[in-house]
Amino acid sequence: MSKKNIYRAIVGTNSWGSKAYGKVLRGSSVDRETLRQTVEKAMENELVIFDTAQDYGLGQGQKLIGELCPKEAAISAKYTPGTRYIPGQVRRSFEKDLKDFRRDYVDIYWLHLPNCIEQNLAEMTELYKEGKIGHIGISNFSLDECKLAKKLLDDAGVPLFGVQNHYSIIAREWEKNGLVSWCRENGIQFWAWAVLEEGLLVPPKKGGKLSVMKLIYLGRQSKLLPLYKKMHIIGRRHGIGPAQVAMAFCSSKGIVPICGCRKPYQITDLDAAVSVKLTDREIKVLEQTADSTGVKILGADMFRFAVRKKH
Repeated sequence: MSKKNIYRAIVGTNSWGSKAYGKVLRGSSVDRETLRQTVEKAMENELVIFDTAQDYGLGQGQKLIGELCPKEAAISAKYTPGTRYIPGQVRRSFEKDLKDFRRDYVDIYWLHLPNCIEQNLAEMTELYKEGKIGHIGISNFSLDECKLAKKLLDDAGVPLFGVQNHYSIIAREWEKNGLVSWCRENGIQFWAWAVLEEGLLVPPKKGGKLSVMKLIYLGRQSKLLPLYKKMHIIGRRHGIGPAQVAMAFCSSKGIVPICGCRKPYQITDLDAAVSVKLTDREIKVLEQTADSTGVKILGADMFRFAVRKKH
């Protein structure tokens, strides 16, 4: 098996896909040549791992990774279970992934939801022991579910690589309830998705293109003005922009940020952001200001409970 790499940041590919997907959710689409240049820039900057799932980009994200990413790039992929277990479902899905990636191996494979945990992890364990998976991770799991998953993997002689959950300056529940510290105590990486909250933590600019996500968050932006101001001030101290402060906030706390990157400059921004170490005082100011706004994001709970059932 491959060694347990400690990644600085992860290139997210949720927006790699059809033109309609990009325009509706992000306000613009990106062509293959731009994505190819983005991959090249990521490899140059040693941001060598790309995170994906079968539904990303309306099913096109994984195929683009297979087409554009060099063999030395690492792939973080997911199995998203339904609410009912059917024997062999993980393996069948994984074989489709390999075809999309044009590979016979995936560096990290995540159980995307805590449905039928024991059965799904058993299938993933088989793939791991066959040498087709480098590491096993779990995503959108509660602390108790993480403990159960770790026990099941421990019993099978397989290490739990990481936990991938929703986390940002304004969504720190997994830290407050002890999950992040549990990961640290057990040598398990914690990866954060929605670090920028789908653009909500990118201070708005006049004349910017509207997207579905921006319209959804429009009413919350005014409440976040105090936080935007602190992000600007702290960013200027370190020579980075306010959105980069949201990335640096995670990496400074030992949390690995997953950030969607469709254009080369976004790779450059991500690289610069995770090279910054915020002070304890700056982190505290950001947290206190975020809490004072009263803005809450329920994305993690909505994602978890919309499609799951009790395992």
